Amino acid sequence: MIIQYSLLLCVLNILVFSVLQIMGTTKIPGIVVFGDSTVDAGNNNHIPTLAKSNFLPYGQDFEGGKPTGRFCNGRLPTDFLSELLGIKHSVPAYLDPAFGIEDFATGVTFASAATGYDVATSNVLSVIPLSEQLEYFKEYQKRLTSFLGKDRAVKAARESLYFISIGTNDFIENYFTLPGRSSDFTVDEYENFLLGIARNFLTELYSLGARKLALAGLPPSGYLPIAKTVNHVSGRPNLEELNKAGKEFNVKLQNLLASLSKELNGIKLVYADIYNPLLHIIQNPDRYGKFWFLGFNQTLDSVESQG
Repeated sequence: MIIQYSLLLCVLNILVFSVLQIMGTTKIPGIVVFGDSTVDAGNNNHIPTLAKSNFLPYGQDFEGGKPTGRFCNGRLPTDFLSELLGIKHSVPAYLDPAFGIEDFATGVTFASAATGYDVATSNVLSVIPLSEQLEYFKEYQKRLTSFLGKDRAVKAARESLYFISIGTNDFIENYFTLPGRSSDFTVDEYENFLLGIARNFLTELYSLGARKLALAGLPPSGYLPIAKTVNHVSGRPNLEELNKAGKEFNVKLQNLLASLSKELNGIKLVYADIYNPLLHIIQNPDRYGKFWFLGFNQTLDSVESQG
């Protein structure tokens, strides 16, 4: 398999640029991650769900050539981001018993593949809801306080980077595929419903000491292999509707972050635009060759033609 890192570098550039807006010249002592498969380093390995990637070819380029539960061939963008920031080589999964608080003190991910803002999305494949990820974080803070002492733990919470990547599954797995939420909400109403959850989550993180947060927007979900596969089998979701909803949600998300930046004293919130760079790659596949990340394992034009 030919591995081309164009997409990964593109995503990393976005993340690094976003983080630089937060940190300035200040060194970040740790990275705390919430979200879905884009940032899950193996938490789903330790819960009863079908949403796992603990088998080859996943992980074939990770240390030792073994799958870790990451939904890619090697490391995740947040792993590379952590290394680029001089924190650590990779960010471990909180539920992985191979790691302890001494490892988590400088980096940890609570992410769970197939989850979303909406708990109904998490229920589809019985994965960890965002609200439960937050409860794990509270548990982690208690462990960190015992490990570092109260003052150092408070300082670590304030100075660490918090990265959140979530939301795609709410539309692919849930709203545009299953009847429940689409019967309760229009697309616009559902977007606002998710944004209400995002607001509450970010506000609670702030109350727990977080001050430097980067939040990724949604990709053009209609082009993702999972969306095209589900559409090929069931005729749903409508791929253009998915892309439109993603664009609309991203605009609203940026407005939310701007609003919270004014409301919450001392917070630094930045938006990481994933949609437009990824769309450029999709529309110009010849410039990027082949890569494998989150299901793309061949040139994008052939992925499109195969559905």
